[in-house]
Amino acid sequence: MSAEAEPAMDGGSDEHVRRVRLPADRRTPAAARALVRSVLAEADLDELANEALLLTTELATNAVEHARTELDIEVAADGTGLTVTVTDFASGPVEELVVGVRNDASEITEVAERGRGLLLVDHFASRWGTTYLPTGKGVWFRLDRPDVVPPTRATAAESRTAALPAEVGGSTPSAAAMSELMQTTPDPYADDPLPEFATDLLARLAEMVGAAGGVVRLDRGDGQGMQALARFGRQPREGNDLLRVPLAVHRPYAGELELDAAPSAYARPLAVLAAERLSLHLENDRLRRADIRRSTWLTFLAEASELLAQSLDVELTMALIPQLVVPRLGQWCAVHTTDEWGRLRLAASSHADEAMLPQLHRVLQETGPDSIQARLREASRSAAQVPLSGPMEGFAVPLIARGQRLGTLAVGRHQRHRHDPDEVSVLEDVARRAALAIENARIHAERRRVAQTLQKSLLPPVLPVVEGIGFAAEYVPTGDEAEVGGDFYDVVPLPDGRWLVVVGDVSGKGVQAAAVTGLVRDVIRVLVGDGKPLPEVLVRLNETLVDRGGGRYCTLALAAVGPGEDRQLDVSLHLAGHDRPVLLRGGGGTAFVGRGGTALGLLDSIATPTAEIPLGPGDALIFYTDGVTERRRGRELFGTDRLRESAAPLAGYSADVVAARLRATAIGFSVEPPRDDIAVLVLRNDSL
Repeated sequence: MSAEAEPAMDGGSDEHVRRVRLPADRRTPAAARALVRSVLAEADLDELANEALLLTTELATNAVEHARTELDIEVAADGTGLTVTVTDFASGPVEELVVGVRNDASEITEVAERGRGLLLVDHFASRWGTTYLPTGKGVWFRLDRPDVVPPTRATAAESRTAALPAEVGGSTPSAAAMSELMQTTPDPYADDPLPEFATDLLARLAEMVGAAGGVVRLDRGDGQGMQALARFGRQPREGNDLLRVPLAVHRPYAGELELDAAPSAYARPLAVLAAERLSLHLENDRLRRADIRRSTWLTFLAEASELLAQSLDVELTMALIPQLVVPRLGQWCAVHTTDEWGRLRLAASSHADEAMLPQLHRVLQETGPDSIQARLREASRSAAQVPLSGPMEGFAVPLIARGQRLGTLAVGRHQRHRHDPDEVSVLEDVARRAALAIENARIHAERRRVAQTLQKSLLPPVLPVVEGIGFAAEYVPTGDEAEVGGDFYDVVPLPDGRWLVVVGDVSGKGVQAAAVTGLVRDVIRVLVGDGKPLPEVLVRLNETLVDRGGGRYCTLALAAVGPGEDRQLDVSLHLAGHDRPVLLRGGGGTAFVGRGGTALGLLDSIATPTAEIPLGPGDALIFYTDGVTERRRGRELFGTDRLRESAAPLAGYSADVVAARLRATAIGFSVEPPRDDIAVLVLRNDSL
């Protein structure tokens, strides 16, 4: 390596000098080229542009990649030529260049792995050398105008360059060709610019070194194996001494550049330069695709989470999981759940080829130490990912939610695809979300069972059958099946032979409302069983609710019904804040009856007026809760007037028919699920 100082330049006042310090950044070579280009324009040395820009790029790039320090760029031009010096601040020797004298075509130049840039400098520069400083080292080159006679004293680099004959099988590459090769870039607006870019790069390289053919192969790690990205010329012939250069790309990418070229001093260095340039854009492509894949996976996980969260049914949730996995994340998928004895049970499965489902089920049912069942049990027991072998290759991921082991998620690999780390992470994330969805569905199902059991305990299992009196009731719980409503009804026998009809509504929902409902129902049964009159029953019940506190109140409709004269029924009606019932005459016509009173649990004293209502044969009294009248369709309420109008055509029908028709009318008023409980109770005079 030449280590002489940069020679002084002639030109006096015509000298143009620029100096700049640049960071160790990928944009530094471009900034250095811009500096050289401006000096060339000032000095009117445009004929040196190709060589000057090419060599500046090589020295700046080499310094950025290997020194990794700031760079001082000095550009000096005069009437005879241009000198560029690139100085870094790293310790250690400059990369060595090894060039053998080629007086014989059989003697091939060998270049050190990291000295390819200096080979270009050695080829194109009029003079070049290195300068060692206490703070670092610099490399400079001199380009003289073609009409300038070179100095009589040649440097060692010049001697070696002068001794280099023409390439074997062709001339040495020109600076213009080298510049075009190094400045070839992909089309930034193309959807997939790499094939066209690689083809263009390969064609330029092959023409420069006189190659008969070439190919660029790339494996993107997507299961397709090594594919031809670009081709030039004829297919490489068997037996030829092919030049192969691996592409410097990161996993899962892998590839190589292959040339069918005659041996020469510049074939391999140029092929390596082209491969490095292509590798840079391939790495950008890998990162871009990885970013798109991660964005796609995030979207997929968000959509999967939303779908799983929407289902609160255990069976539906487990059936949904394989549909999310296949075929995007695996060729097949099976969900096994753990029963109360710790055994795995197949809950749902799917296969990309439906014809393979019977075989999949047979394999999943096989037992033995090497069976998939054994591997699934191991995954569930160890709470870790376990590989699956055999005809259904893949792996099993445990389903764990809130520390509970719920089962396993088994996923089969595609035949020509292996899951990359991102896909494995996505599958593990899907398993976590699936397990949480299953656990949430189970919790909701348990809450629903508890709510239904509690709700049933607050309602009579059946209504009594009484001669001459028809009782019928319809009850629709709120749209949330896991909540217990506050609406209730009851029919209780009185000591005097009459029957007491009770329809009530406790404020709110949930366990607290159910507790108040049970309290009201039991207090009424105890007090009327002791023969207390209905006004006293209401007063005692109000005192109980006020003393209990908690902010809960209750509205009640109590109706004591018994036989009267001439086949009529005598009804004694007491309303405590409840809506007035509808009287449906057997011969037609409707009316609201009763007088309003005070709701229970709000005030220390209450008023509950009594209304005596006679029911003739065929007459009916319709009790209801506010879940009927406050049923919504947008901003419109069902209302009491619509209830009375809906009841009018039902004159003459039995209590069962009247209750069922009114329930259907209220439910059909809106497509939305009920926001409040709906209770309808019909008392009818069935005397003939």
